[in-house]
Amino acid sequence: MNEDSVNTGRRNFLIGATTVVGSAGVVGLAVPFVGSWNPSAKALAAGAPVKVDISKLSAGEILGPIPAWRDKPIFVVKRSDAMLEQLNSMNDRLADPESLREQQPGYAQNGTRSIKPDVLVLVGLCTHLSCSPKFRPAIQPEVFDEEWIGGFFCPCHGSKFDLAGRVYAGVPAPSNLEVPPHFYESDSVIVIGEDEGTA
Repeated sequence: MNEDSVNTGRRNFLIGATTVVGSAGVVGLAVPFVGSWNPSAKALAAGAPVKVDISKLSAGEILGPIPAWRDKPIFVVKRSDAMLEQLNSMNDRLADPESLREQQPGYAQNGTRSIKPDVLVLVGLCTHLSCSPKFRPAIQPEVFDEEWIGGFFCPCHGSKFDLAGRVYAGVPAPSNLEVPPHFYESDSVIVIGEDEGTA
């Protein structure tokens, strides 16, 4: 065996090994770099927008709480046709049925408090002491209200909200549930935390 063939074999081995180690190093550096493009937990807590996929949400269901925007739980409700039909039937019992207080963006200051009538997006915190109200969608008499037509009930102190997050009169909560800024990136993806065109 001559010396040139030994050196060539050794050289090929070293080139191959260096290539493998170098490639692994590049991948190792790239993964954290690409990951750094995602908002950090600190950025999310400060209010970075978040995306929510609602493609699997069926009528009458809630997606949430999703503790994703400014450390606040977010409720996304897909209202059924029956829910929408009943929605404004109890307006005389609500404290702010027209949503006149500034607790929602202008595009959600309507009878459904939403961009699309069937999809409601709310901050899931009671406006009394920031407890998280429970979703009670059934249109049926309840212990806390014989004429209940669905909505949110806060068991901590008895505050009630309808299926648009509007507060009933005479309960501890002083105002409607907040509607966060949001827009539809597509039919099934909602961006919560900013209005369309402000990014």
